[in-house]
Amino acid sequence: MANDRELSLTRLIDADPALVYRCYVEPELLQQWFVPKPWTISKVDNDVRPGGRSLIVMRDPEGNEYPNPGVYLVVEPNRRIVTTDAFLEGWRPSEKAFMVAEMTFEPEAGGTRYTATARHWTEEDLKAHEQMGFHEGWGQCADQLAELAVSLKAGG
Repeated sequence: MANDRELSLTRLIDADPALVYRCYVEPELLQQWFVPKPWTISKVDNDVRPGGRSLIVMRDPEGNEYPNPGVYLVVEPNRRIVTTDAFLEGWRPSEKAFMVAEMTFEPEAGGTRYTATARHWTEEDLKAHEQMGFHEGWGQCADQLAELAVSLKAGG
C-alpha cells in the first residue's frame, strides 16, 4: 500500500527474475545500469545478506564521487531486496537517514515485474527526492537495467 512518503516505479522486463536479480547483486553488472548515464559507478562493495554492507559510489561526469553507504535489511534471492541508508555496516546509525529502498522481482508474462520503491523518513525528504529527479533518474536506471538483462538473456 502506497503512503504519503513513498515513491515507486515499475517495469516489465523480458528476462526471468533470477537474471534481473543478478544484475542487482553482481557488482560488475550493477555498475552497468545503477546510475543514469553519463554518470558512472566507480565502486561497489556489497555484502548481499541481511545486515550486510552496501556501498555504491556514484561518479558524475566531472569526476566528483558520491558514496552511498547503507545495509541490507532483507535479501530474498531472485525475489526481493530491501536496503537502507539509516544504518552503516555493523548497525551503526548513519548521520542522516533518508530512505528505505525495496526492489522486487516478480515473475510475470514470461519475464519480471521489477518494482523499485523508496520510502522516506520525512515528507521533506520525499519532496527533495522528487526534486532531485527520482522519476527521471530511477526511471532511466530501470530502463538501463531492462536493457542489460535482455542483452544477458540473449547471450550478450
